Amino acid sequence: MRKFSKKLTYLFEGLFSVLLVLLSSFYLQLCQNQFSFQLATNFAFSWHTTKFLLGTLVLLVLYLFFVSLLGSFRGGGAFYTLFIGFLGFADYMKMAKREEPIYPDDFSILFQVRLLYDMLGVKLFAVLVIGVALLLIIVYRSLKASFKLSRKGQILRVGTLIMTVLSLGYIGQFNQPKNLLRQGYNQSALWIPYSQKMNYYNVGFVGGFLYNLNVSPMDKPEGYSQETIEKIVKNYPPVKETTTSEKPNIVFVMSESFSNPDLLKGIELNQNPIESYQEVARKGIRGSMLSQGYGGGTANIEFEALTSFSIEPLNAQLTTPYTQLVPKLENFPSIVEQVEHLGYETTAIHPYNTSMYKREDVYRVLHFNQFLSEKNMTNTEKQENNPYISDESAYKEVLKQLDKSTQPQFVHLVTMQTHMPYENKYSTLDFYSFGAANNRTLDNYFQDIHEASEALGQFVEQAKKLKRPTIIVFWGDHLPGIYDENIRQQNTNATLHQTEFMIYDTQSEESVEPIVTSPIYFSPMTFEKGNLALSGYQKLLLNLQKVLPAFEKNLYYQKGDWQAERSLTKEEQKIYEDYRMIEYDIVAGKQYSLKEKFFNSEGK
Repeated sequence: MRKFSKKLTYLFEGLFSVLLVLLSSFYLQLCQNQFSFQLATNFAFSWHTTKFLLGTLVLLVLYLFFVSLLGSFRGGGAFYTLFIGFLGFADYMKMAKREEPIYPDDFSILFQVRLLYDMLGVKLFAVLVIGVALLLIIVYRSLKASFKLSRKGQILRVGTLIMTVLSLGYIGQFNQPKNLLRQGYNQSALWIPYSQKMNYYNVGFVGGFLYNLNVSPMDKPEGYSQETIEKIVKNYPPVKETTTSEKPNIVFVMSESFSNPDLLKGIELNQNPIESYQEVARKGIRGSMLSQGYGGGTANIEFEALTSFSIEPLNAQLTTPYTQLVPKLENFPSIVEQVEHLGYETTAIHPYNTSMYKREDVYRVLHFNQFLSEKNMTNTEKQENNPYISDESAYKEVLKQLDKSTQPQFVHLVTMQTHMPYENKYSTLDFYSFGAANNRTLDNYFQDIHEASEALGQFVEQAKKLKRPTIIVFWGDHLPGIYDENIRQQNTNATLHQTEFMIYDTQSEESVEPIVTSPIYFSPMTFEKGNLALSGYQKLLLNLQKVLPAFEKNLYYQKGDWQAERSLTKEEQKIYEDYRMIEYDIVAGKQYSLKEKFFNSEGK
């Protein structure tokens, strides 16, 4: 009777496990489809059943790993359920806010407690803390009980653990050409690398997640070789002489979520919140900057601005170069290293913690002399109830650096005052939209960018008093992810990815017609503005700018219009291919162009 009871228990546990994994697989798809039961059901049982079952198989291996690790079906099942529950909800939240799914690299944010708190708010963060506490309790109690398993049970447990670890390791090599799981997906999957959102919809959450594991940064261009790189380098010789007697200070300011909401259809403001910014911008180079992200992706825009390498040629699975690529390299060319060779002191300032996007490691690779964060900044004042250090304080820190030495300074500032969440920051809200009445989130955001605009105006006036000329390059990294679906549908994809930018010289104001550009061009435009010697790479960039003034994956600005694909002549395509070849050489190749000093103003 006892043996029969045990067999019945095992049968029940087995059936329950299969049902739990099936439900969890469906739940992840439901979250990916923004809780559309119809879409999730069609995906799983009509349109993409094979892919759904393959994803379920992967989850079964993960489930058995937890069970064998903890030595308990109940403990492992509980841990698995909570883990999948949080994963699915996080995917739902990211899709709602940023129209992007969860990537493997997003797990690094779990170790950034303060950022999680700021993003989630008190209630959701409390739920997360409770969930983590429950996970820890489950782990402790299950492991403690596992020591009481019989010898036969321990052998079965260890055997299963070894098998699942090996299986997960093999699954982790999903993007290898001969991976059987990948081949199984390839039988029916249509991968969509240019849109991760559609890619996850088409292959399922699990398939999309695996697609973003361990990939080469960029596909090797045809004809790549040392000889090819040397030929490109010779075609773009550097300008070895500067035309200015005094090197100007250079200040890069990447302003969090700074944009002009008045450009969006569906938004009608009572008054202009960024008037101070526009007054300054009219006296310099100005216009719209194409942002790689919407509602997020700050580090990618920063990567493009500092390195002049676009995200567009990179493999779609390389979603965040700051965390997946740059820290793994000993050297990565940037405007930082270039100005350092010209005698500049280089400083990065981010008025927050140093763990975001591995900036501490990244800034070291990019050759910043020092990195100032909230821990070692002198000016750390905040404005009213805003949880972040104010832009005014951040600019004071910049001025402190500009004033401290007789050497020219390169200062890169990443602001935080206008970062989400936007509720309850200010006691008085002076700006609102008639088309989005009673939306306190939007009203707080409008107040945020007004304060940022005012702080910039004050900073420019103070910079004018410096003895050394100063060039200020200011841009918004992306639009905030706070506009509802109705507003997003009224605007084009290009509109939702354009922010404000300007390049202003404190000693040579000029008024030019607004332009559209990408952040990769900030470096050569700044050097031209400051009459500094251009590197060969910057000359290549200026040639490319004439052909493609702004571009990202699936968005190309050509001849005054936005297109979904590049449309280039043979000569124009050659310039783009030269650019792409150099980018591959740096991110995935042998870095021949570094040895040729292609990124130095003085050349060889």
